[in-house]
Amino acid sequence: MPLIAAVETVNPPHKLSQDETMQFAKNLFQDAFSDIERLLKVFQNGEISSRYFVMPIEWFKEKRSFEEKNDLYIDFATNLGADCIQKCIGPPKDSFIPYEEIDAIFFISSSGISTPSIEARIMNMLPFSPHTKRIPIWGLGCAGGASGFSRAFDYCKAYPKSNVLVLSVELCSLTFQHEDLSKSNLVGTSLFADGVACALICGDESRAGKESASLKPYIKDTMSTLKPHSEDVMGWEVKNTGLYVVFSRDIPNVIRTWLKPNVDEFLNRNRLTGEQIDHFIAHPGGKKVLQAYTDALGLPLSKTDISKDVLMTNGNMSSATVFYVLKKFMESDVKEGDLGIMAALGPGFSSELLLVEWGK
Repeated sequence: MPLIAAVETVNPPHKLSQDETMQFAKNLFQDAFSDIERLLKVFQNGEISSRYFVMPIEWFKEKRSFEEKNDLYIDFATNLGADCIQKCIGPPKDSFIPYEEIDAIFFISSSGISTPSIEARIMNMLPFSPHTKRIPIWGLGCAGGASGFSRAFDYCKAYPKSNVLVLSVELCSLTFQHEDLSKSNLVGTSLFADGVACALICGDESRAGKESASLKPYIKDTMSTLKPHSEDVMGWEVKNTGLYVVFSRDIPNVIRTWLKPNVDEFLNRNRLTGEQIDHFIAHPGGKKVLQAYTDALGLPLSKTDISKDVLMTNGNMSSATVFYVLKKFMESDVKEGDLGIMAALGPGFSSELLLVEWGK
């Protein structure tokens, strides 16, 4: 079973309280909605206390071009991504696995555009082998992080000596549309944030991570599922000024009715029941999404405590968020043989599920 040997995260430089962002939204949206005070409750009800952004809040008070925002995306994604890789596998001079032994980099993002893609730019900053395979994945949104783990699993199953990095960089704040006074943009303003995360995945025949005495999660199985004809549930609408959020109010209902059969199928094929799952490593799309998870799967609310904690301190960082949740699980009191389900949902509408088991 491929091993998740390390997970690290990097927070962007500007930390804002939810009260600060709510006041910003009030000033921007109050002329568009006569019931602005009622709508602003979405900031209070979401149970988010703080978030991180690459730019200070003053920067968002003016209209910005798509070009300006995307140039910032490339710059911050490259530098923060390189920082996170060094945090994950170590600086080049004392890394616990040499950079030239990284066989592939999966780069996950949906919040900016870059060609060449970001991992190529990072490879010019850090001493990777020029033969390292590059697999940029764009457009999976919130499901992208879990999907990156799944594709790394596939790669390491095919090449068991491999060491693979999964790097997620989501700078959601740079997609903010100053002149979009829709309710979707208001909800997005209350929820989304910036985050950077990296994981090292190692095949069965790799030496990396095996010498550690601490328990680590091994990936046992994965399942990807697409809900047919559901493109309007979540995603981007591309316009002249950039990316506009598509965020259906029906997402919690879709989760309640559609997710449970997927999880049941996944558990059945692994000859497991929900009662045998010790940990639920859920991407916290929002308070209502976490509630929908527990409703659909019959889970006690305590199973989502770590996801709720990440949502409270960091908001929804799209694909990067599930890395933050997994890192907290890896730092918690787990037992050898514990089983966990990693779950994330994204545009498509789609789900990504992984079964992990803790071991040495």
